[in-house]
Amino acid sequence: MRSSLRVWPVLIVVAILGFAFGGCSTLSSSLTSESSVLASRAPVAAPVEPAMPESDVSANTDESAAAPVVITYESITDETAPAWVAALSGPLDPSLRGTPDTVPPDPDVEEYDPWERFNEKMFSFNYNMDKYVLKPAAKGYNYVMPDILQTMIDNAFTNLRMPARFVNKVLQWKLVDASKEMGRFLINSTLGVGGLFDIARQEMGLERQKADLGQTLGIWGFGPGPFLVLPLLPPLTVRDGIGFAGDGAMHPLYYFIPFWFDAFGMKVGDTINDRSLNLDLFQGIEESTVDLYSAVRNGYLQRRNRLIKDGR
Repeated sequence: MRSSLRVWPVLIVVAILGFAFGGCSTLSSSLTSESSVLASRAPVAAPVEPAMPESDVSANTDESAAAPVVITYESITDETAPAWVAALSGPLDPSLRGTPDTVPPDPDVEEYDPWERFNEKMFSFNYNMDKYVLKPAAKGYNYVMPDILQTMIDNAFTNLRMPARFVNKVLQWKLVDASKEMGRFLINSTLGVGGLFDIARQEMGLERQKADLGQTLGIWGFGPGPFLVLPLLPPLTVRDGIGFAGDGAMHPLYYFIPFWFDAFGMKVGDTINDRSLNLDLFQGIEESTVDLYSAVRNGYLQRRNRLIKDGR
């Protein structure tokens, strides 16, 4: 169930959990992409053995010649990948869960990172916060909270994030997609008991739309700007940082919950619940990736570029 919820970002212990540990939760697709490059190569035929002397041929007239062996390459997908490859395949962002990542990297994507020294320090901070604070908290939460309830909570928070997806689909002039997103919200808010059940997808085939303000700005032609990692936030570019703030301003919790600490508490719950659904996210990462920061940067920029191209 957890893998299907995966296709991005504690008050000192609780406070820090509240803001989104996506900075250390977004991982790279570089290894999976390598397998796709191999898959695109032509099959290689094994060398044919030299011809046998005529005397041997006449002695073995009953035996058929051995057929040449053909070696083919099969790309790694989310279904066939080993656990460590699946962990590197993509971000924790719920809107991107289950997204296959078998497309070769785009060589035109520029890794513009003038603040690399600062970003690496922030990345290390975020990674360690996830490893030593968020993940242990999520393990305890997972121990007491049944999977079905975790899924229902995730569905409810996803339903509440509808306004940002809807508005961005309208801004992208994808009115059919916007109507689907609105339909999902109305169906799940009523038949789905306030969004606890994703009836729109399960019974009607209406999939959640993938849209955010950073993507919208990219579709409008704004460049990404420098890569940026901030504490307690997912990896960003300057453009996506502006989009991240704009999408946050469209979250209804900030307008209908009167006290900031109530909204903060709900954000903490959403973060821990989301991390609990992805407990194996970093399993074996340190051993399998030489430069985790560069891998995350490349994977993030490739995914954002792909999402913008798909939205055009």
